[in-house]
Amino acid sequence: MADQLGTELSEEKEAEIELKKRQKRTWEGLHKSGKIGITPELPETLGFYDISAVRREQRELSADPSLTRFICTELTRGYFLEHNEAKYTERRERVYTCMRIPKELEKLMIFGFFLCVDAFLYVFTLLPLRVLLALLRLFTLPCCGFSGSRLLQPAQVCDMLRGLILVLCFSMMHYVDYSMMYHLIRGQSVIKLYIIYNMLEVADRLFSSFGQDILDALYWTATEPKERKRDNIGVIPHFFMAVFYVFLHAILIMVQASTLNVAFNSHNKSLLTIMMSNNFVEIKGSVFKKFEKNNLFQMSNSDIKERFTSYVLLLIVCLRNMEQFSWNPDHLWVLFPDVFMVVTSEVAVDVIKHAFITKFNDITADVYSEYRASLAFDLVSSRQKNACTDYSDSVARRMGFIPLPLAVLLIRVVMSSVRLQGALSYTCVLLFYLGLVTLKVLNSIVLLGKSCVYVKRAKMEDKLFERPSTAPSSSAKSPSKADPARCRTPSACHQYPPPDADAEQLPSMLLKEDDEDEEEEEEAQLPSETKHKTSKKDLLEIDRFTICGNRID
Repeated sequence: MADQLGTELSEEKEAEIELKKRQKRTWEGLHKSGKIGITPELPETLGFYDISAVRREQRELSADPSLTRFICTELTRGYFLEHNEAKYTERRERVYTCMRIPKELEKLMIFGFFLCVDAFLYVFTLLPLRVLLALLRLFTLPCCGFSGSRLLQPAQVCDMLRGLILVLCFSMMHYVDYSMMYHLIRGQSVIKLYIIYNMLEVADRLFSSFGQDILDALYWTATEPKERKRDNIGVIPHFFMAVFYVFLHAILIMVQASTLNVAFNSHNKSLLTIMMSNNFVEIKGSVFKKFEKNNLFQMSNSDIKERFTSYVLLLIVCLRNMEQFSWNPDHLWVLFPDVFMVVTSEVAVDVIKHAFITKFNDITADVYSEYRASLAFDLVSSRQKNACTDYSDSVARRMGFIPLPLAVLLIRVVMSSVRLQGALSYTCVLLFYLGLVTLKVLNSIVLLGKSCVYVKRAKMEDKLFERPSTAPSSSAKSPSKADPARCRTPSACHQYPPPDADAEQLPSMLLKEDDEDEEEEEEAQLPSETKHKTSKKDLLEIDRFTICGNRID
């Protein structure tokens, strides 16, 4: 009997122990599988949870709540960041991206700056020589019994039109008194000058947007094949429109330079401080808006153009001030702090603006190398034999930088600031011109070499020889398909993308063809009313002045 009772007790104990083990395994299995998570009722310890201890502690807390126990709990409670590893890794990558932005942005800015320098020096160095060659051909070929269909090549016609526009606008600028404009602006109040300067910036963007279209219309009207039906107003009206535009834009830049000169020469520097603070207002209007890679590309191009224009304006201000002080080199050190403040504010605003735009829109810093490769592709494609456009025009369409008005103003300021007397002065001018030609050639060689390297790194060299599709382009089709009507001959359209594509047709070399096909398939599956909202624009669809007025889709 006793043996039977002992056996029953042992079996009951074993059953109880087995039940506890099952409960413990069930709890551990649920906890490991994630079905039971951390709840506010289960205080976290150093990696494990004991049900009985938790319940006992809850009973004690509910029975005896005290401030001391709350403080002890706050001081001893723990947490583990690895429970949300993806979140904190993403935050760290954002910090690293912001740290890389200044370096990558300045690489793009420096490359774009020298592109603008190359296009600007072309007006002073190679354009006069090309005009002379065109005139020589114009005067000598009829005497040699020329019987061809064209007396001048299309590029030579465009060069002669550019040269004639420069000469006429420079002659008209002689009737504009820079000194009178300076004193007229100086007599205004600080607030009025601040408003005028902001209005001038907006007007400069509008003029640049419409000016290149006027020049392109003139070049195409002058070189269009004669056998086509005439659907234009003629070369002469287009030529006068171009002259009028360049003259007005040059006056506008002169007013900008005069306002900046007044700010430099003011005693309390209040106007200069207000103008510099206006750059930081640009941050407010940009960083809190939605940006995609294409929009950021356009903003980067606009920043490159603005930085180069600011440097030319600073050069004009320094020339005018040095003339007033009889070219005393000591006065240059007086201007240096103000020049340094303007340049530093420009760089700081660009870095801060791009850093926060990339942060808020989850854009990596590697995108700036893609932008640099796109600019390099424009340079390489425009240097080919059968290019559809000149390189300076491609830079103008890409960045909105038109060198003709700025060149007219700089020639006007230099001619009025420097007095030429004697043969030695003209010899110095000749040597200076030869130096500019040398600088232009060296700059072009270095840029072309760097551009080839960037294009190879981006694996875009094959696209230089791809032929665009012959299907007519429309608004419903992908804009990467070139319109064959834009080129005069089939051989001139062998490049991809077409180099005469303006800012509304930016190259799509940064987007892979497979990605484009996938996007088209996705668009086909979307409803028609939401297709235009969800589809990603490629670089060909973005206008270079879409974001100038902070208008982001």
